[in-house]
Amino acid sequence: MKSTEFPVVPGDPEAAPSQHPLSPQTLREQYRARKADVLLAAVTSEASSRGVHYALHQLARITDATLRYLWKQAGVGPGHALVAVGGFGRGELFPHSDIDVLVLTGGTSAESDAALRQRIEAFITSCWDAGLEIGSSVRTVDECLAEAAKDVTVQTALLESRLICGQTALFKDFRWRFRQALDPRAFCVAKTLEMQQRHSKFEDTPYALEPNCKESPGGLRDLQVILWVAKAAGYGSTWDELARNGLATAFEVRQLKRNEAMLKLIRLRLHLVAGRREDRLVFDLQTAVASTFGYRSDTAEVRTKVRASEALMRHYYWAAKAVSQLNQILLLNIEERLNPSPQAPRPINARFLDKAGLIEIASDDLYQREPHAILETFLVYQTTEGAKGLSARTLRALYNTRALMNGKFRQDPVNRATFMRILQQPRGITHAMRLMNQTSVLGRYLWAFRSIVGQMQHDLFHTSTPWTSTS
Repeated sequence: MKSTEFPVVPGDPEAAPSQHPLSPQTLREQYRARKADVLLAAVTSEASSRGVHYALHQLARITDATLRYLWKQAGVGPGHALVAVGGFGRGELFPHSDIDVLVLTGGTSAESDAALRQRIEAFITSCWDAGLEIGSSVRTVDECLAEAAKDVTVQTALLESRLICGQTALFKDFRWRFRQALDPRAFCVAKTLEMQQRHSKFEDTPYALEPNCKESPGGLRDLQVILWVAKAAGYGSTWDELARNGLATAFEVRQLKRNEAMLKLIRLRLHLVAGRREDRLVFDLQTAVASTFGYRSDTAEVRTKVRASEALMRHYYWAAKAVSQLNQILLLNIEERLNPSPQAPRPINARFLDKAGLIEIASDDLYQREPHAILETFLVYQTTEGAKGLSARTLRALYNTRALMNGKFRQDPVNRATFMRILQQPRGITHAMRLMNQTSVLGRYLWAFRSIVGQMQHDLFHTSTPWTSTS
């Protein structure tokens, strides 16, 4: 069966007459040529959501067609299925990413069927001969479920599974049994803990001078975590579906799509510049990647006194910080929906509540009605005993009302007095300033501070940018 998501198009190896099978060399050359056409367009296109997603989906589509052809040529036989998992299962593929596939066997396992094992081995060998760097596993449905129960990484990969070819009924049975066994609450806890550990590995900052655009805080993985947890809970698998289910606002969806496109395009072009799978924006590659976006040190130096690499990295930091904020907002919203608090919020004053240790605004339109409450949020956080942070509702309101923090807001004497009270408190000043930085309020209120937002120093004497916020 051919994939309904990626149908055969002229030029696909599947279109070749079956009586004249293509040689591995021909397949390899054809695959590379078609990839090159897609990647050339990706390098010359702008960082639009549509453009970068089209390129990634086209790469997956080309790969699907080649895999279907090789599966048919290997004669694996009926009763089995070839399934895309992981990132490839999402229907997108970066230039040098692994092609993760699952050979789903029906009935007996390949270990107990020598003939089946031989055909599968021939298929996997032919994939490598054709230039497909696949990561493969061969399992029955029962074996998949057993592995998923032991390892959240396997669970995550299978959550994004997609049928490439083979027996549809077998794949549907696997999907149904997998979803029945999946515990959304446990999965959410496991992925959140995994994300925290990953952030710690990268020093809990998106501002490293050589960040990993996939794994660092604010990288693509943080966006994927949101969608994984939402999909496991049945809240949607796309940003638009999350909005329809009340988990994201229209403004947040636009921000998510825009910053996701930027990060994906950086990663795609980083792969091309490096000529291999490379997700770190290391010094040696930053200038070359910057040039693919049109940044030039010779012209940028005259206008802004910054290198091309520094201009690129500033835009990267803006995107990464926005992703960090949106990741926190949406994950908190999902967690609250999965695990509603049994305790009613405790009033702090007329504007704020204490919701299980998190500062919660009393109404969604508080900041619109009373902009003075924006800075008061951090004073309340600073002076409330046991406060652990801001609730999802508060974080969302701050993120969606940043336009209120304009020149008039900065010059307002009430806001100045509130800011001075924060600085005059006997304790908690650092925590309050950090939270203002994380929520972009500091850069909005102190305009001079905003000028160093995402400003890197391209030298080896620093490990991260100055203490900055993104507005």
